[in-house]
Amino acid sequence: MPDRAPSRRWPRRIPLCIANAVLVAGTLAAWHYASAGLALSHYDARAHLVVARRIFDSLTPGWQQIGAVWLPLPHVLNAIPVQVDAWYRSGASGTAISVISMAAAAWALAALIVRTTGSVTAAAAGAVLLMVNPNVLYLQSTPMTEPLLFGTTFVGIALTAAWLDRGAPVPARAPGLALAAACMTRYEAWLVTVATVVLSALVLWRRGRAIRETAYASARLAAYPIVVVALFMLNSRWTVGEWFVSGGFFAAENEALGRPFEALSQVQEGLYRLSGAATVWPAWAGAALVAAGFVRSKTRAPLALVLALAAAAALPWFAYFEGHPFRVRYSLPLVAASAAITAVGLSLLPSRLRGAAAAAVVAATLLQASPLDRSAALVVESQRDERNRAGRLAATAYLAEHDDGTTIMMSMGSLAHYMHDLSHAGFNIRDFLHEGNGELWTYALDLGPQGFAGWVAIEERAEGGDILFHHARRNPEWLAGFERVAEGGGVALYRRRDKE
Repeated sequence: MPDRAPSRRWPRRIPLCIANAVLVAGTLAAWHYASAGLALSHYDARAHLVVARRIFDSLTPGWQQIGAVWLPLPHVLNAIPVQVDAWYRSGASGTAISVISMAAAAWALAALIVRTTGSVTAAAAGAVLLMVNPNVLYLQSTPMTEPLLFGTTFVGIALTAAWLDRGAPVPARAPGLALAAACMTRYEAWLVTVATVVLSALVLWRRGRAIRETAYASARLAAYPIVVVALFMLNSRWTVGEWFVSGGFFAAENEALGRPFEALSQVQEGLYRLSGAATVWPAWAGAALVAAGFVRSKTRAPLALVLALAAAAALPWFAYFEGHPFRVRYSLPLVAASAAITAVGLSLLPSRLRGAAAAAVVAATLLQASPLDRSAALVVESQRDERNRAGRLAATAYLAEHDDGTTIMMSMGSLAHYMHDLSHAGFNIRDFLHEGNGELWTYALDLGPQGFAGWVAIEERAEGGDILFHHARRNPEWLAGFERVAEGGGVALYRRRDKE
């Protein structure tokens, strides 16, 4: 493996061409799933739209509506577009962010590979491997936040590699801001960012930089994500009274609770169900090639940064260890990581082998599953709420028929997806009293909903029931003055008696 840069100036238009192709393919896939009625099947897809909408559409609009459980960037980006009713109800603006994010991820991966090794074949193969996985392709066709995670982390790694190749000048503005954006998208990015900073320090060390210089440069890179994480925690403290909300939103019922190896096995199970051996084994081979390239070549050492993407595995592992129910979706970042590591590994092969190897990996992936396979694990898992969604129509019909404009108390933490469903019946977020309304919500919990709402909707089944369910069960007087008028899909609707 020669220790030199590509012999010709890398064609700067190639990554952009690849990104444009991914943008077109992603748009077509999004149209396909929207036409099939699957774009908003996942309850979190609808919940993310609600959180973005409530920043302006709320009983108490303002910055505090950004929230303290989910990270804010996806909702801030969508806050204005989602005020358009058609985009909110269809999820179009959130889906557009996802499609653009995947194009950005493809651009970043291609830019990293082509700039460092000159391999257009490997760069194109990376984009194909990202987009032909039916689970990745489906999720990029929804308003979920994983595509934005892929876009921001891939861009952050590519810009960090370019920063290292410039000698790691300070400040590290571009890579630092990209990593900061990733850290405000999903919690997996916190781990990926830590790994990126550590690997950057190793690259500088590999290139002979003094320990003091290495530490200073790494600290400047880390400063940007550290600042935004600190601001997020301050916002959490101001809005919910906790520096970091780490529990209270799931029932610890996973058999991996307290069992680290079982938790690791579940992460692995999720990865294989989402990608299969045709994606995982080439990634292992790619990781070996990347490690060898780091040892043998100072020029190509920054390619090792792509290994930081695998650090995302630590989050689902810890969640399962803490008892969080198994979700196949939580392993999806590892599918994207596998595609990226495989592509970088291909770029490090001798040029005469790259084409055949890339074709073999892509062919094996396509033989394993069709890109638009509706039986793919994530497509199926995303529809797990469909029966409940249909069941809730009874409560929706009663509420719509008898609505008189009074407030509906409902836990957004448990029923945000149902709030979105109710938008099709003409309800806005400002019609609901929820956790984001601060003291109004707290008083209603403590004193009872009688003086604050004309309706109460309670989730009675999912995750052991929501906070309102447990309040009513502990204190039978909490719902005094209300009567149960409709139910379905795990939701019970109560109406204040003086409204009759």
